[in-house]
Amino acid sequence: MKVLYIGGTGNISKESSLLALQQGIDLYHLNRGISPVKVPGVKTLVADHKDVNQLKGVLEGHSFDVVVNFIAYLPDDVLRDMTVFHGKTKQYIFISTASAYQKPLSHPIVTESTPLANPYWEYSRKKIECEDLLMQAYRQKGFPVTIVRPSHTYDMVIPAAIGSWTDFTLIDRMRKGKKIIIHGDGSSLWTMTHAIDFAKGFIGLLGNIQAIGHSFHITSDESLNWNQIYQAMADAAGAELKAVHISSDYICQTAERLQLGDLWGQLHGDKASSVIFDNTKIKRFVPGYVATIPFVEGIKKTIQWYDADPVRKVINEGNNRMLDGILKAYGEL
Repeated sequence: MKVLYIGGTGNISKESSLLALQQGIDLYHLNRGISPVKVPGVKTLVADHKDVNQLKGVLEGHSFDVVVNFIAYLPDDVLRDMTVFHGKTKQYIFISTASAYQKPLSHPIVTESTPLANPYWEYSRKKIECEDLLMQAYRQKGFPVTIVRPSHTYDMVIPAAIGSWTDFTLIDRMRKGKKIIIHGDGSSLWTMTHAIDFAKGFIGLLGNIQAIGHSFHITSDESLNWNQIYQAMADAAGAELKAVHISSDYICQTAERLQLGDLWGQLHGDKASSVIFDNTKIKRFVPGYVATIPFVEGIKKTIQWYDADPVRKVINEGNNRMLDGILKAYGEL
């Protein structure tokens, strides 16, 4: 099976690349060739995925069983892909987001039929627009789309609610004995999924003709509350957890008032309320799929990865200013 990943070296896609190669897939990456992450065994096509002429040039003579776009965020991205790949692939997989699901939820158990609506986060609304365009193309023109919605999948990132993502800021604060913020009372439920586990379900969808026209989320079945999540982070960092609980409203309003950042999407648009994912559908289409890496083990792997190379341990001073600004306004600094 010949597969093209647009992207392919990121937080989610790297492990999906490694597993594809292990399973004998003839894997191509299309990217700008500047990522420091290299995946031996992948054939790389160098182009700017936003430039139609470059795309058509590097793709000349190629057709693929599956094309996956890991880095499409805007309607223009999928419109361009539909133009370029129509007739050149048997399956096009769009990586959407589970934050597209209804916010706030009318029911805490999330299935693929949960409505898509997010008034808090433009990122999610753009992903919904992309999904709508692709499904319209499937219904009207037979464009062979499959939609995948990851939720808080981690590997080379620190999966905090606020204060870190690709940077090491939050772990650095913990190790220095500084306070961090947990939104609400920390009792709402959340799901963390390691990229290795995500890849198991994802690879099973590649070339799966029954998956055409369908949407899937792929997550762990483990539900933890945010107090447990942050405690696991602190334990993995070898640090004491010094957490201050602040309501999501106060966090978002204060960050906005002090011009420290827009947190409405990350919290009310994603992580403020309990979410429990029903993974029945992905298990039906990919028999044997099960996530096996608990967060307490997965976050250890992530922090060890950062610790293995000091260059990776980037401190985002903007995140420090945001956390300290909110803490000071709340009377905790």
